[in-house]
Amino acid sequence: MDKCPLLPGQTLRLGEPVDNSLDLWSRRDVQTCTYWGAPVMWDGMFSPNTYDRVHRERGSSVALTVFAVGRYLDAYLSEFLRSAEKHFMLGLPVTYYVFTDAPERVPEVQLGPDRDLEVIHMQMHQRWQDISMMRMKAIKDTIDQRVRHRHPYIFCLDVDQVFVGRFGSEALGDLVALLHAFYYHRPRVLYTYDTNPQSTAYMEAGDFYYHAAVFGGSWQSVRNLTEACYQGIVEDKRNQVEALWQDESHLNKYFWQHKPSKVLSPEYCWERTIGYRSDIHVTRLIWAEKNYNVLRNPAAV
Repeated sequence: MDKCPLLPGQTLRLGEPVDNSLDLWSRRDVQTCTYWGAPVMWDGMFSPNTYDRVHRERGSSVALTVFAVGRYLDAYLSEFLRSAEKHFMLGLPVTYYVFTDAPERVPEVQLGPDRDLEVIHMQMHQRWQDISMMRMKAIKDTIDQRVRHRHPYIFCLDVDQVFVGRFGSEALGDLVALLHAFYYHRPRVLYTYDTNPQSTAYMEAGDFYYHAAVFGGSWQSVRNLTEACYQGIVEDKRNQVEALWQDESHLNKYFWQHKPSKVLSPEYCWERTIGYRSDIHVTRLIWAEKNYNVLRNPAAV
């Protein structure tokens, strides 16, 4: 990774006013800001109390979208929601928007004060790749119909994850991306961008490799992101092309063209099988154990 190009005393060009409270030089072992002036959030850089106080005073609230379709619902949704109630944006109003093909099987979860859950029925697709790609349209439509009237911020997460530590208001920003745990230490030549010139997700180079399991921001910025990714997917389908990593490829293209105002370190979505990394002081969200042969196979019993 590169190092933060700012000198002590210089301030970030992007981010929110509270981000100027960050100590960018407290973590000299990692990159704490980007060349375009956005913070990269690591443990030890911020005061949780400062961020929580500022966002409570502002009346911030957050929408959280999660897709639990097919076998993913029974395998992951309950633990996802129960762990979110322990760690996600505590102290702020939150609405969970659960997209599923089986609303009657959504588990009952005891929610805290100012925490709500809404279930949105969606069609089951035969291929998991189509589910992955169509979520961009579903998120955009939900922002238009519901989120924009209720919440200034929105996060979009995969369901096969578990919260294990604070995932708090320090993560809020206008356009928020996540460093992929498997790629943040790798040279850029190994990033798996879509290199097919026929795809709208095509890109030869980028800044980082971002993980589509977590992204967020203001509802306006996330609406723009999901609309752009969906339109790219539609054009690819029209041309009989599918991006290498479906919506994640389109997401990386969007963040290359529209720089995120905040980048989350892999603490915010860690894979424990990677093993020990000295720069990962805490984990906040981890990948759940996966059995793709069963989860993604419609014929599996």
